[in-house]
Amino acid sequence: MRTSTTHVLILAIPPISISSLAPLIDPLTLANEIDGHALYSVQTCTPDGRALSLSANAYYTPDTSLSEATTPTATPCDWLIVLSDRYAPPQNPQPLLAALNQTAQRAKTTTGIHHGVWWLAQAGALAGYRVSMNWQSYQQFAEQFDNVIVTQHIFEIDRDRATCAGGQATLDFMLAMIGRDHGPDLVERIADSLGAGALRNGEERQRIPFVTAPGERHPRLNEALQLMEANVEEPLTSDDIANLVGISRRQLERLFRQYLGSMPAKYYLGLRLAKARAQLQRTSKSVVQISLACGFASAAHFSNAYRDRFGVTPREDRRNWIDRQTGATSVGPTGPTATGAGATGPAATGAGAASPTAPHPDESP
Repeated sequence: MRTSTTHVLILAIPPISISSLAPLIDPLTLANEIDGHALYSVQTCTPDGRALSLSANAYYTPDTSLSEATTPTATPCDWLIVLSDRYAPPQNPQPLLAALNQTAQRAKTTTGIHHGVWWLAQAGALAGYRVSMNWQSYQQFAEQFDNVIVTQHIFEIDRDRATCAGGQATLDFMLAMIGRDHGPDLVERIADSLGAGALRNGEERQRIPFVTAPGERHPRLNEALQLMEANVEEPLTSDDIANLVGISRRQLERLFRQYLGSMPAKYYLGLRLAKARAQLQRTSKSVVQISLACGFASAAHFSNAYRDRFGVTPREDRRNWIDRQTGATSVGPTGPTATGAGATGPAATGAGAASPTAPHPDESP
């Protein structure tokens, strides 16, 4: 665990909304307040130091400009975070891209949020890394940057690079990074202060709307998925879901097979197990508490279902995850797996790295 102060430099490249900026700053501020120590020092900047125009005629004044924040006399940047809601380069973006690449190379950790990922890729700072890209730009991004390993996970942490699809996933990502530095207990207290629900890990896929034609959703499927998301602690039966959305069980099963390649009950189980896994890794709740919160009648039933899905028991998976954070050697069902210090995310996981069989459909990552 780090004990010294981590200097965080947040580069906000317009356009930016306050809903994009707040999930970056608030968790870091709360980490300091709750812990009682200066775990993070946060400095915000824009390319030219000018105020950011937000929604509703609001403005955000940064602390400085990128050039001033990266002078030889400035505090060295430990963690660079690049945030942008859309990639909208000026007529001559090369000076900014060059400065961005230099700053990224010097920082211990470099992060892109939403289209901040695009800026980093354009600057050449993500070649050879696994990155998360927002689903709306995924295809175009993958075609343009063939030297980047792009995924549709909500976030990726790959060595000294970390990327996040943005939206609701930003809070999940920031708490995962804080947890990597300072442990799950602090993360749980921050999440409670923010009123956050169960946190997701980077292995979860973005919630992408399922469509029958460009721009057209399938309303019955979306209603069914929303019911599943809202009823994790007390799961509904397939008959209940079908009745509530106004179709037959056979029609419900046909929709799930067509769009998700899975039966409703299997998808529902995968969703509940994914939420349970996030709680195991991001909170200090007991296995019994998590099993009940995710709709399992007993810890034994939960453990068996978890092992069938992920290849390890809940307790083994939690122990393996803790070992990965500390650089210890974890033991899965097939033997020891060496893990590096601070390794997280799909690229670093061992036997327990399986993910749910289908993504969670929704608009927000």
